[in-house]
Amino acid sequence: MIKSLFQKFKKVAQPKTIKLGRADHIISRKNISPNALKVLQRLNQAGFEAYLVGGGVRDLLLELSPKDFDIATSATPNEIKRLFSNCRLIGRRFRLAHILFGREVIEVATFRANHQSDNAENQHSKTSATGMLVRDNVYGTVEEDAFRRDFTINALYYCSKDFTLTDFTGGLADLKNRQLKLIGDPESRYTEDPVRILRAIRLSTKLNLNIESKTAKPIVKMAHMLTHVSSARLWEEMNKLFLSGYASTIWKNLLTYKVANELFPQTTKALKYDSYDSKTSNIRTTNNNHSVESSSPQDFSDFIYEALASTDKRIYQDLPVTPAFLFAVLLWKPLLDSISFHINKGLKPYVAYQKASTQVLNDQLALVSIPKRFSSVIREIWDLQSKLINQKPRQIYSVLSHPRFRAAYDFLCLRAGKDKQLSQLANWWTQIQLQDSQGQETMIGYLTRQSTKSNQRRRNYKGKQNKRRFTK
Repeated sequence: MIKSLFQKFKKVAQPKTIKLGRADHIISRKNISPNALKVLQRLNQAGFEAYLVGGGVRDLLLELSPKDFDIATSATPNEIKRLFSNCRLIGRRFRLAHILFGREVIEVATFRANHQSDNAENQHSKTSATGMLVRDNVYGTVEEDAFRRDFTINALYYCSKDFTLTDFTGGLADLKNRQLKLIGDPESRYTEDPVRILRAIRLSTKLNLNIESKTAKPIVKMAHMLTHVSSARLWEEMNKLFLSGYASTIWKNLLTYKVANELFPQTTKALKYDSYDSKTSNIRTTNNNHSVESSSPQDFSDFIYEALASTDKRIYQDLPVTPAFLFAVLLWKPLLDSISFHINKGLKPYVAYQKASTQVLNDQLALVSIPKRFSSVIREIWDLQSKLINQKPRQIYSVLSHPRFRAAYDFLCLRAGKDKQLSQLANWWTQIQLQDSQGQETMIGYLTRQSTKSNQRRRNYKGKQNKRRFTK
């Protein structure tokens, strides 16, 4: 346990380096991936230094089950590749080696030094005009590597050869104090890699840590730097944020630190401003039945939190989740706002929907690169909403068999909230899923009769109107 781990060192004030023997820490090889141990052993046997490092060590000390086991070594990427036939080299910004064991991947990185260092051959780095590191393959010693890592709690090194645990940066003390702290000057480290802002929010939430004041202070001011990060990399980070099992709390923190303003500007605008007016709310179209519904920023906020909480629950239950669903939720009110805007410009509702959905997705894609296989799912979830609301008896079976029906149905249930009409519709779709084939036919038959009566009333009404015009 962390508390007992520090009893021998509580009298030592901020030691430069702490090295714990096997008896002084709780890490055991039985909790480490056998494949990671194989990689460590082969690197050591070849004469290289090699350590388990990063989140794997951190989680073991917190008595959690690590998802990944990363290794840092003195071997260069090419030397690693020569040692492992199952190795592939990836990355340009950071050159890494991936050792493949079936579905398990052990990531191996060469010790890094300060990117301004020039004390070794073939070392090079590059920064962008904004100061962000775009290449950092400057190799160094294990101690230099520790100070190139992001947070102190990720700079702990476990050696499988002698079972020691080494802390160069004060990570053990920060773990004890439940604190997340950047190594070095926070503004400089965020400038080098703005994604550290997202990592700070994610790790502090996931591990229930307080972000150290100096680490937290620049986040609001520097959140705009995230717009300089590649949209593809941000997509990967969004998956880590929202599919971590802590999405609802992470979203709250993204709003608190003004990070959401940079990554989801359409969403945060919709949360602050209600662009609807009484003339355009609750419009139902006559062409494909796309609808614009009245929704306040508070309703939208509740909708988002309910969707995120539902996703967290599904993750804990080991049920499938997709980031497409969450993006469909986050962009729902911006979509409705855009539809309303185009209708006010004179476009027919169906055309307004098509134009708005394309525009909203493209604006988000400029910031976060949503792969096509997910953006198409977002569109399908949106498209199905009109079919779920405007029930056409002939379309019921095709809607039920649609591959995105379940996601669209869940989306409708979340939309319903306190809306009685939507709640009745959601309940209808719930009931029809519970019926056998005969029960489904009965429900659809009743719907058909209701639709026929409604159409007849409409025809009678139009007939009376035409008769009045004729007699006049």
